[in-house]
Amino acid sequence: MQYTLQTSHITKTIGGKTLVNDVNLHMKKGEIYGFLGPNGAGKTTVMKMITNLWKPTGGTIEIFGETLTPQSYEVLKRMGSIIEFPTFYDHMTGRENLELHCEYMGYYNHGSIDNALHMLGLTQEADKLVKNYSLGMKERLGIARGILCRPELLILDEPVNGLDPAGIKQVRDLLKTLSREYGISIMISSHVLSEIESIADTVGVIRCGSMIKEISMGEIREMSLSYIELSVLNTKQAAFVLSEKMGLANFKIFDDGKIRIYDAGVSPQELSRTLALSDIPVIALGRKGETLEDYFLKVTGEVEK
Repeated sequence: MQYTLQTSHITKTIGGKTLVNDVNLHMKKGEIYGFLGPNGAGKTTVMKMITNLWKPTGGTIEIFGETLTPQSYEVLKRMGSIIEFPTFYDHMTGRENLELHCEYMGYYNHGSIDNALHMLGLTQEADKLVKNYSLGMKERLGIARGILCRPELLILDEPVNGLDPAGIKQVRDLLKTLSREYGISIMISSHVLSEIESIADTVGVIRCGSMIKEISMGEIREMSLSYIELSVLNTKQAAFVLSEKMGLANFKIFDDGKIRIYDAGVSPQELSRTLALSDIPVIALGRKGETLEDYFLKVTGEVEK
């Protein structure tokens, strides 16, 4: 299969410390790739190597079928990115920063700046000095700069930092549009796992510098465990009823007063009735499925598997 982006055994070592080790990553054309991992896992290091800011100590990176080298100028022209926090010339306006970006990219498409500003809701702030922008406005301006030259590949490192819920939804809808309607391949890292779950086609999970899983969201949904989640005031009393009176064994107790019951043969109605007869107050009860957050915590070892 021809991938827009793939890495082969890339490694990065600085000062004798290995930041990334033997990472293989595969990204299809037009898909949204969610890149997940705990803080310090190596996400930003990988993205810096993909965008040629850092050179791999070992391994290779292919973009659009070409091996990335320090001279891959034409390949980089087909990419847009935000790595870590976007930086601008604070004494210039948002529009002037975008005009300067077009100059050094050699991109002169009439109306592209106004279109990018409109897509990120920055039309009214376009002629304000960037030093007067809020954190959220700078993040949106960074995304506007990333999409300004109509890239074929977009690399976004934590792009929703500092955005309010409305801004996060705006970015989510924009990324979906860029992927579905324009065929842009998008790699995005984020700590907001619910957002990744709502837009990603594939996720790669990195931990301690190594890729531990690369899987499609479709596969995650197919393997998702269905369970009944029960919220009670006294988990010990409820667990006694589940075990001794209902004969259930496949359940797990959480510190926040929740119990997840994985036995397939029990119904919420039966649980509610039995707990009520045992004078166990029920705060909430319902059937659920595992989320991307549940899956992420399992594969990174943050919770018991």
